[in-house]
Amino acid sequence: MPVLLLIIIGTAAGFIATRLMKLETDVITTMAIGIFGALIGGLILRVLMVLTGWLGGFVGAVLGAMLLIWLYRTYVKKR
Repeated sequence: MPVLLLIIIGTAAGFIATRLMKLETDVITTMAIGIFGALIGGLILRVLMVLTGWLGGFVGAVLGAMLLIWLYRTYVKKR
């Protein structure tokens, strides 16, 4: 169940993050950005998740996905 929840929250977070960062991607890439962003955000904002529950995890997932998009744009896309 936690893996399914991670996929659902990560997909939603990836969708929101790609729209906020104005990045046009396909569905698989959006899901990957969201899931990896959820992992990054979950690690960084563990305290926020404990205090606010799933909403904190969702915020962390969006912020992590946005960080991943920024890193991609800064270091990978320029090549």
